[in-house]
Amino acid sequence: MEKKFYLVREDVLPEAMKKVVLAKQLLERKKAASVAEAAQLANISRGVFYKYRDAIFPFQAVTKENIVTLFFHLEDRSGTLSQLLSVVAAAGCNVLTIHQTIPLQGRANVTLSVSTNDMHEDIDDLLGKLRRLEFVEKVEIVGSGVY
Repeated sequence: MEKKFYLVREDVLPEAMKKVVLAKQLLERKKAASVAEAAQLANISRGVFYKYRDAIFPFQAVTKENIVTLFFHLEDRSGTLSQLLSVVAAAGCNVLTIHQTIPLQGRANVTLSVSTNDMHEDIDDLLGKLRRLEFVEKVEIVGSGVY
Protein backbone atom coordinates (compact mmCIF):
# COMPACT_ATOMS: atom_id res chain seq x y z
CA MET A 1 0.00 0.00 0.00
CA GLU A 2 1.39 3.41 -1.01
CA LYS A 3 1.73 5.82 1.92
CA LYS A 4 0.65 9.43 1.59
CA PHE A 5 2.35 12.26 3.45
CA TYR A 6 0.99 15.60 4.58
CA LEU A 7 2.61 18.75 5.88
CA VAL A 8 0.63 19.83 8.95
CA ARG A 9 0.98 22.91 11.17
CA GLU A 10 2.02 22.12 14.74
CA ASP A 11 -0.95 23.90 16.33
CA VAL A 12 -3.42 21.42 14.81
CA LEU A 13 -1.53 18.26 15.79
CA PRO A 14 -2.87 16.10 18.63
CA GLU A 15 -0.93 16.67 21.84
CA ALA A 16 0.24 13.03 21.89
CA MET A 17 2.03 13.46 18.56
CA LYS A 18 3.80 16.63 19.74
CA LYS A 19 4.95 14.76 22.83
CA VAL A 20 6.30 11.90 20.71
CA VAL A 21 8.44 14.42 18.81
CA LEU A 22 9.68 15.75 22.15
CA ALA A 23 10.53 12.22 23.34
CA LYS A 24 12.42 11.52 20.10
CA GLN A 25 14.39 14.75 20.54
CA LEU A 26 15.23 13.81 24.14
CA LEU A 27 16.61 10.48 22.93
CA GLU A 28 18.51 12.05 20.02
CA ARG A 29 20.12 14.68 22.25
CA LYS A 30 20.96 12.06 24.92
CA LYS A 31 18.77 13.84 27.50
CA ALA A 32 17.04 10.49 28.10
CA ALA A 33 18.82 7.15 28.33
CA SER A 34 15.88 4.98 27.23
CA VAL A 35 12.49 5.09 25.55
CA ALA A 36 10.86 4.62 28.95
CA GLU A 37 12.70 7.64 30.36
CA ALA A 38 11.97 9.79 27.29
CA ALA A 39 8.29 8.84 27.38
CA GLN A 40 8.11 9.66 31.08
CA LEU A 41 9.81 13.05 30.58
CA ALA A 42 7.43 13.82 27.69
CA ASN A 43 4.45 12.68 29.79
CA ILE A 44 3.28 9.93 27.43
CA SER A 45 3.09 6.16 27.64
CA ARG A 46 5.62 3.96 25.87
CA GLY A 47 2.70 2.61 23.83
CA VAL A 48 1.93 6.08 22.49
CA PHE A 49 5.61 6.57 21.69
CA TYR A 50 5.82 3.31 19.74
CA LYS A 51 2.50 3.97 17.98
CA TYR A 52 3.63 7.31 16.51
CA ARG A 53 7.45 7.22 16.49
CA ASP A 54 7.69 6.20 12.81
CA ALA A 55 4.80 8.41 11.74
CA ILE A 56 5.82 11.92 12.80
CA PHE A 57 8.98 13.87 12.05
CA PRO A 58 9.89 17.53 12.44
CA PHE A 59 10.08 19.30 9.10
CA GLN A 60 13.79 19.92 9.68
CA ALA A 61 14.43 16.17 9.88
CA VAL A 62 12.68 15.64 6.56
CA THR A 63 14.71 18.36 4.87
CA LYS A 64 18.03 16.71 5.81
CA GLU A 65 19.46 14.73 2.88
CA ASN A 66 17.07 16.58 0.55
CA ILE A 67 16.70 19.55 -1.66
CA VAL A 68 14.51 22.45 -0.69
CA THR A 69 13.15 24.92 -3.21
CA LEU A 70 12.74 28.46 -1.92
CA PHE A 71 10.80 31.28 -3.61
CA PHE A 72 11.73 34.92 -3.01
CA HIS A 73 10.12 38.20 -3.96
CA LEU A 74 12.93 40.79 -3.82
CA GLU A 75 13.44 44.49 -4.28
CA ASP A 76 15.64 45.09 -7.33
CA ARG A 77 18.82 46.56 -5.84
CA SER A 78 22.45 46.04 -6.69
CA GLY A 79 23.99 43.15 -4.72
CA THR A 80 20.77 41.66 -3.35
CA LEU A 81 21.24 38.24 -4.93
CA SER A 82 24.84 38.11 -3.70
CA GLN A 83 23.77 38.94 -0.11
CA LEU A 84 20.96 36.38 -0.26
CA LEU A 85 23.33 33.67 -1.49
CA SER A 86 25.82 34.54 1.28
CA VAL A 87 23.18 33.88 3.96
CA VAL A 88 22.22 30.58 2.31
CA ALA A 89 25.86 29.51 2.04
CA ALA A 90 26.59 30.50 5.66
CA ALA A 91 23.83 28.08 6.74
CA GLY A 92 25.71 25.27 5.01
CA CYS A 93 23.37 24.94 2.03
CA ASN A 94 24.70 24.17 -1.43
CA VAL A 95 22.88 26.07 -4.19
CA LEU A 96 21.86 23.66 -6.96
CA THR A 97 19.82 25.97 -9.21
CA ILE A 98 18.98 29.67 -9.42
CA HIS A 99 16.19 31.14 -11.49
CA GLN A 100 15.63 34.89 -11.51
CA THR A 101 12.97 36.79 -13.43
CA ILE A 102 13.68 40.05 -15.17
CA PRO A 103 12.98 42.84 -12.67
CA LEU A 104 9.70 44.65 -13.30
CA GLN A 105 8.59 47.75 -11.40
CA GLY A 106 11.55 47.41 -9.05
CA ARG A 107 10.79 43.81 -8.04
CA ALA A 108 12.19 40.42 -9.06
CA ASN A 109 11.31 36.83 -8.26
CA VAL A 110 14.06 34.35 -7.46
CA THR A 111 13.72 30.61 -7.03
CA LEU A 112 16.59 28.69 -5.40
CA SER A 113 16.93 24.94 -5.11
CA VAL A 114 19.41 24.09 -2.37
CA SER A 115 20.91 20.92 -0.98
CA THR A 116 20.46 20.74 2.79
CA ASN A 117 22.87 17.80 3.29
CA ASP A 118 25.47 19.93 5.08
CA MET A 119 23.07 22.43 6.61
CA HIS A 120 24.01 23.13 10.23
CA GLU A 121 20.90 25.01 11.36
CA ASP A 122 17.15 24.48 11.25
CA ILE A 123 15.33 25.49 8.08
CA ASP A 124 13.10 27.75 10.22
CA ASP A 125 16.18 29.63 11.48
CA LEU A 126 17.42 30.09 7.93
CA LEU A 127 14.01 31.34 6.78
CA GLY A 128 13.99 33.83 9.67
CA LYS A 129 17.41 35.19 8.66
CA LEU A 130 16.31 35.50 5.05
CA ARG A 131 13.07 37.29 5.99
CA ARG A 132 15.05 39.83 8.03
CA LEU A 133 17.05 40.94 4.99
CA GLU A 134 15.74 44.42 4.17
CA PHE A 135 15.31 43.72 0.46
CA VAL A 136 13.35 40.45 0.92
CA GLU A 137 9.63 41.06 0.64
CA LYS A 138 8.61 37.41 0.69
CA VAL A 139 10.26 34.01 1.12
CA GLU A 140 8.56 30.65 1.24
CA ILE A 141 9.29 26.97 0.74
CA VAL A 142 7.68 25.76 -2.45
CA GLY A 143 9.01 22.23 -2.48
CA SER A 144 11.15 19.63 -0.81
CA GLY A 145 12.35 16.27 -2.01
CA VAL A 146 15.14 13.76 -2.22
CA TYR A 147 17.60 14.08 -5.06
